[in-house]
Amino acid sequence: MSRQINQPSNQIRLTNVSLVRLKKGKKRFEIACYKNKVLEWRSGIETDLDEVLQIPNVFLNVSKGQTAPSAELAKAFGKDRPLDDVILEILNKGELQVGERERAAQLDRVHNEVVGIVASKLVDPRTKRVYTTGMIDKALDMLSSHAHQQQQQGKSADSGSGAGTPATGDDAEAKPRSREHVWTGVVTTKSAKSQALEAMKALIAHQPIPVSRARMRLRITCSTNVLKQAVKAPAAAKGADADGEQKAPGTVKDKILSYVEQVETQDVMGSEWEVLGFVEPGAYKGLSDFVGNETKGQGRVEVLDMAVTHED
Repeated sequence: MSRQINQPSNQIRLTNVSLVRLKKGKKRFEIACYKNKVLEWRSGIETDLDEVLQIPNVFLNVSKGQTAPSAELAKAFGKDRPLDDVILEILNKGELQVGERERAAQLDRVHNEVVGIVASKLVDPRTKRVYTTGMIDKALDMLSSHAHQQQQQGKSADSGSGAGTPATGDDAEAKPRSREHVWTGVVTTKSAKSQALEAMKALIAHQPIPVSRARMRLRITCSTNVLKQAVKAPAAAKGADADGEQKAPGTVKDKILSYVEQVETQDVMGSEWEVLGFVEPGAYKGLSDFVGNETKGQGRVEVLDMAVTHED
């Protein structure tokens, strides 16, 4: 006589999953998702919930296959809360649980993406040539090692003195320690784009290798009627002469050219003035805002190349 082993109706066995866990109302709730889909959902790449969830249900323990009773869900999330809303709250707010191997693979992917972005945006300021990803990787590793050494030294100094003492200047006033543009390495909780920006700022600030942002190539056009108009001085700068400070360039044309680091071509075609040139990325917003405000629609800034580099 054969024996049949019955599995409790509230137990579902799932394997090869990524868990998202949320603690609410003194209970821990979990949902079972496909690997890599949670981050795609949170970044907006994936919009189909069915592609994210292995099963549309809430668990108390996924590994044991124990689903959450309706009474527990109602107590924690609200009596009339639909199950889909509960799942979405856990998916969006919960903590993603991943294994060591998956975490290492994810960290490696983000690291490679960050290094790739940085390598495409920074150049050697002397030759204007890009660095290889290997050189950028080594430079970031130098910054990370230096940052961790400073953290250890800071902890040792704080423990030796009993309490951390803020840095002081010549005037003996306490000054907070600056942590601006410190690079400690890649994490999986931030986007690669935002981390690449932090990495570029740290590389430019500390210069473990000579780097600068690759310049943008722009086309700026403006009506010739506007070029010779005087620039409107900001309210704060109207009394600059009395303080002996130098005024900004006087005409619209002068002001526009002051943003351009290197003019490639400059020409007048009919009633329109056009200049092609290279601009530092940090100056682009100021230039764009100035042209938009001062020309009242009679001028425009067009990006021809976001990052001009020379490759070997």
